[in-house]
Amino acid sequence: MRKRIVSMWFPRLPSDRVLRARATNTANDNRPFVLTHHEKGTDRIYCLNPAAEAQGLHRGMGVSDARAYCPDLQSQPADIAADTRFLQMLARWSKRYCPWVGLDGRDGLMLNIAGSAHLFGGESAMLDDMRHRLVRAGLQGHVAAADTRGAAWALTHYGRAAHEDIGALPVAALRLDAKTDTALQRLGLRKISDLFALPRAAIARRFGPEVMLRLDQVMGAQEEAITPLREAPHYGVRLTLPDPVGLSADVMAGTERLLTRLCEKLKERDMGARQLQLTLRRVDQGAQQVELRLAAPMRDAARILPLFERGIHAADAGYGIDQMRLEATQVEPLLNAQASNTPAERRDGLEDLITRLGNRIGLDNIRRFLPADSHIPERSFQIAPAAYSAPEGPWISARPRPLRLFPPEPIAATGPELPMKFRWRRMAFTTGRSTGPERIAPEWWLPDRAWQSGVRDYWHIETREGRRLWLFYTPQNPAWFVHGEFP
Repeated sequence: MRKRIVSMWFPRLPSDRVLRARATNTANDNRPFVLTHHEKGTDRIYCLNPAAEAQGLHRGMGVSDARAYCPDLQSQPADIAADTRFLQMLARWSKRYCPWVGLDGRDGLMLNIAGSAHLFGGESAMLDDMRHRLVRAGLQGHVAAADTRGAAWALTHYGRAAHEDIGALPVAALRLDAKTDTALQRLGLRKISDLFALPRAAIARRFGPEVMLRLDQVMGAQEEAITPLREAPHYGVRLTLPDPVGLSADVMAGTERLLTRLCEKLKERDMGARQLQLTLRRVDQGAQQVELRLAAPMRDAARILPLFERGIHAADAGYGIDQMRLEATQVEPLLNAQASNTPAERRDGLEDLITRLGNRIGLDNIRRFLPADSHIPERSFQIAPAAYSAPEGPWISARPRPLRLFPPEPIAATGPELPMKFRWRRMAFTTGRSTGPERIAPEWWLPDRAWQSGVRDYWHIETREGRRLWLFYTPQNPAWFVHGEFP
C-alpha cells in the first residue's frame, strides 16, 4: 500500500487558541493582538495575529518597541502548557481521518492516511475537508500531503501549492538549522534541486551528515517514523453480577471489590483519584450514578469506601442492580510516601471530614485562611478552598493580630490621644489596659483606596466592659476607628 503523509501546520496556534476563546465582539476581532513571554530580562512577542503583523510587528520583538509602533496593541502572557494541551486536543480530533496521528513540534501534526483517504472520497476531498473544518474552528492551518514526512513538512511550511515540486523549494525546507541554511545559500545552493548534482561525500564533509540525511528523508531514501500520540490511561473497572442485588450492604461489598482493583491501577502509575463516579445499572436498563469528590488525591480503598456510604444509601436500586462500574474521572499525581523512622503527622481525618462535608455543600464552599506576605492587615491573609490548598504557616507577625477583622468602623472620639471613654456600635466603653501605638504605613506600590489616606497608628486595648478591641488613629485625617476584635 502506498504510504501517504499529511502535514498540518498551525503557524499562529497560540494566538488562534486565545482569540477563539475570548468573548470579543466583531469590532475588536481585527485589532492587533500579541502573546508575550519573558526572555533575556524583557517581555518579547511570542505569537501575533495577522493584524499585528500588518503593523510591522514580528516574533521576538520587544513589547515596549511594539507598543511604540502600535499604541492600541492588545497583549496577554503566553501559556505554553495550554498550547500543548490544545495541540493534543487537535491530535485527538484528527483521528477522525486516520488512527495514526503524531505531534510535529509545538505547532504541527503528522497523519499517516494510507488506506483511509477513500473513506472521504479521495485524498483531495479529505484535505479540503480538513481545511474547511479548521477555518470554521477559527484556526489558521496549512495542510499538504506527500509520500514522505519531510516532503509533507516542506510543502506546508514553504510550498505555495499543494502539489509543488520539492526541488523548487528553498533549502530551508529540509528542516536545517539557520547556520547551515545560511552557509548553503552563500555558496549559491538556494533550492533543494541544487543539491542533487553535487557529490554526496563533498556535501557531508563540508556541512556534516545532517544535510544528506534530511535530503534522503524528503526523497524517501531514508525512513522517518511518525510516533503516534499515546492514549491517556483510563482508570475504570466494571463488575457484572450473576444475580441482581438491591441491598445497600451488597452494593457496598461490590464497591469495595471495584475500589481495590481501581486503586491498584492508580498505584501502578503513581496517581491518586480526586473525583470518582460509581454507575449502578439496573435490570430495567436504568442507571443510578453516585459521584464522590475527594478533598485530596487518594488511592486507599479502605479510606474511600466509607465515603461512598451516604450516596449508595440514597441510590434507588429499582428491581435490582446487575452491573456496577467505577471510574476515576479526575486524577492527580500521588507519589509514594518515603519511609522514615519518625512518625509523620497524619491529616487523613481532616481530609475525610472535608470530603464528607464537601459532598453535601460543595468542596468549593469549605475554605481556609492562608497567610500572605503583607504587613497590611487586609492583605495579610487569603481565602482558598480547603480541598485545593494545603495549610501554610506558621503565621508570623511582630505583634498579635485580632482573630476577627472587619471594615474600619468610626467611633465617637476626638484628639490624637488614646480615648479613655468612647462609643462604638451604640455602646459606651472605658479603656482599661492598652498597648501601642504600632504605626503601619501603606504599600505605596499597590493601589488601595482604603489606605490612600496615609499611615495608621494601631492600639490594642482591653475595655473594662470585657471587650478587647483593635483601634487605629489616622494622623493626616484625624479620626479613630475600630478595625478588629480579639477573642
